[in-house]
Amino acid sequence: MREIGFSDVDDIARGAGILGTGGGGDPYLGKLLAEAAITRHGPVTVVTIEEVPPDAVVVPVAMLGAPTVSQEKLPNGTETLTALRALEDATGVAATHVVPIEIGGMNSLIPLALAAETGLPVVDGDAMGRAFPEAQMVLPTLAGIPTSPMAVADDKGNTMVLRTASNLWAERIARAACVATGCSVFTADTMMTGAQLPDGLVAGTITLAQRLGAAVRTARAAHTDPADAVAALVEGVRLATGKVVDVHRATTGGFARGTATIAGTGTELRLSFQNEYLLAERDGDPVATTPDLICVLETDTGEPVTTETMRYGNRVTVLGIPTDPRWTTPAGLRLVGPRYFGYDLDYRPLAQPQEN
Repeated sequence: MREIGFSDVDDIARGAGILGTGGGGDPYLGKLLAEAAITRHGPVTVVTIEEVPPDAVVVPVAMLGAPTVSQEKLPNGTETLTALRALEDATGVAATHVVPIEIGGMNSLIPLALAAETGLPVVDGDAMGRAFPEAQMVLPTLAGIPTSPMAVADDKGNTMVLRTASNLWAERIARAACVATGCSVFTADTMMTGAQLPDGLVAGTITLAQRLGAAVRTARAAHTDPADAVAALVEGVRLATGKVVDVHRATTGGFARGTATIAGTGTELRLSFQNEYLLAERDGDPVATTPDLICVLETDTGEPVTTETMRYGNRVTVLGIPTDPRWTTPAGLRLVGPRYFGYDLDYRPLAQPQEN
């Protein structure tokens, strides 16, 4: 058990932005929400999976929608608590802990803000070990844990609770509601007991995010390469360093979809994304694919570059990071592998490609 205070949030936001593979929402916005809540209510208690009682009620909370929209359609600050209370009212069970659904950008910080407001502890972990674009793409799905009941709340005061036939149907219906209300809603779902957490979570990812954020900050102060500092902590593979020369992006169906091209010395790396970076191809040859993490950092600063902030002229370094091994099982690949997203290729484990 430990406490997270105001001074810890900056490192967590930076590290979560890196682990979020370009998605999970703007880490800066999440940082502001968490810092404001901690300033008003005090520090947040963080516990390990092992410290959670077997009969605890653990609730993931998150923003669902297109991250491009969240830059302009800001939350009013009440949505997460509204979603949690709606879920508690529908189930008749009170949450004892909250947890990030993904270790990605804003969605890593929203549970910290809610924890400060409610006094609930946060579990050090998340249900993906990265960020994925769809609600059913969580380890609880592999473990047979249902997404529903799923509470959805928007900034206008609309709330609904879904009881669905499958986790995929929870995603489909919640996504339709998301699009109807402006492509950004907040959710509370996938209730787990403490006994289910080893199967349902990747342990220690809040702490890992904080360590990554601190490593980047330290490297920058020492005038060393921040990407090297990140790679050393997570067995990362450098895929490219270069300039962003082309970006195509559109918000469709509640997602930010598109491609970005990074020009190195005599070669190009093309990234394809759906909220998150999912495929990296060097001169047409795949060098990293989902579910491995494809992370884009500003070369000079080490700050994460999300899919909605990628711009022409950015100088970036792209890293590949191995995913949690549960995602590379046959069942995991059916849920989050390249073919699910429409790419005509199979998952390829990260190699050690030459940087260009």
